[in-house]
Amino acid sequence: MKHIHIIGIGGTFMGGLAAIAKEAGFTVSGCDAKMYPPMSTQLAQLGVDVAEGFDAEQLDQYKADIYVIGNVARRGLPIVEAILNRGLPYVSGPQWLAENVLRHHWVLAVAGTHGKTTTASMLAWVLADSGLATGFLIGGLPQNFSVSARLPQSPKIQSDNHLSGSLTTQPTFFVIEADEYDTAFFDKRSKFVHYRPRTCILNNLEYDHADIFADLAAIQTQFHHLVRTIPSEGLLVRNCQSPALDAVLAQGCWTPLANFGCDDGWSIGQVNENGGFSVRFQGKTLGQVEWTLLGEHNRMNALAVIAAVQHVGVSVQAACSALARFQNVKRRMEIKGEINDITVYDDFAHHPTAIATTIDGLRRKVGSARILAVLEPRSNTMKMGAMKAALPTSLAEADHIFCYTGGVDWDVQAALNALSGKLYVDKNFDDFVAAIVTEAKAGDHILVMSNGGFNGIHDILLHQISQKAV
Repeated sequence: MKHIHIIGIGGTFMGGLAAIAKEAGFTVSGCDAKMYPPMSTQLAQLGVDVAEGFDAEQLDQYKADIYVIGNVARRGLPIVEAILNRGLPYVSGPQWLAENVLRHHWVLAVAGTHGKTTTASMLAWVLADSGLATGFLIGGLPQNFSVSARLPQSPKIQSDNHLSGSLTTQPTFFVIEADEYDTAFFDKRSKFVHYRPRTCILNNLEYDHADIFADLAAIQTQFHHLVRTIPSEGLLVRNCQSPALDAVLAQGCWTPLANFGCDDGWSIGQVNENGGFSVRFQGKTLGQVEWTLLGEHNRMNALAVIAAVQHVGVSVQAACSALARFQNVKRRMEIKGEINDITVYDDFAHHPTAIATTIDGLRRKVGSARILAVLEPRSNTMKMGAMKAALPTSLAEADHIFCYTGGVDWDVQAALNALSGKLYVDKNFDDFVAAIVTEAKAGDHILVMSNGGFNGIHDILLHQISQKAV
């Protein structure tokens, strides 16, 4: 099967899958409702032919050997109905990836409610920097690489400084961001069940995805399905500070554990004024990470990576050295610009815990300077209001909060009433932006948080602020 047609190719996962399939020698085409940069640009550069829309007629143009169906596709879409009615071969994206790519490599997976993209990016970078043949598929753009997905590259010559053990044969490695969202309309298991990792990080676990999971227990069931697939010669890297993971492992675990975030495992030692920290294992300092990334969450992500790479033979010293050169991921506290002494940031935070962590990290950086938190509750869970009770606490550390309510059905003003003295809510985008610009003053930090493009608000703010007399 050499020609695949990807339905829902515009998403980060399916677009990454397209890039990997193209690199592997497949003919790739696809379709989606609308295509936007950067994915539209990336696919065009790869020479992937993309149709706009989900019409059945494209099946006559793209006579593929198999149709790879993303979870954006639902029953009732003309192309889906035509595939079923004609009896054409189809498969989910995760299953296609597992059968055609992952089975050839040592898979390292990163699962969890928060930090998957950053941690997977760190992990891929440490492995590649240590000279190992490393591929990856990540739901973001790691700035140490020019792409979000690739096959393993040729390994570099190893030195004794990089590997703590002697790998007599060099396997190839593949890092994947292991998403718990469902696989496809015909496969309601979480995507990560397909990946069969040998090394797996369980970064944390909280309730999310209220559109498909009734409660936390439902997500824990899926996480245990993942645990069941990890071999007894593998490694499970577990966050000790996430109680929901304890309940998952209590259902059964057949794989050695490497704990992080606790004294009897990997832990964070002294943190210096720049954000660097010492790495400790069972109370003994083994290394030092010198970097400027913000927040305890990133230090915890780094611990998970250091624990995971031990499994493939990378030394603590090599991992710490690589992490010092880690450049983070686009849209993670990314500075979009500074105008009139006002800094505008972009961050992907959209869950209350991630929002609180992001604001806390910025607060530690800027001290007493004003933080203007700008939030778009855009994820399906946030649109449903499932997390609204936790939002006031998660936003409390900001000096002013601006919440855009376009597309939100619940009463945001009432839910955030505890913040009323510093809260602005609006569903009119132009008025919303104008209110932020009016409030902004020299020395302020505007933190924009959304898991979408937010109508290009970052550039609009920078432009309007540049026109404002300060």
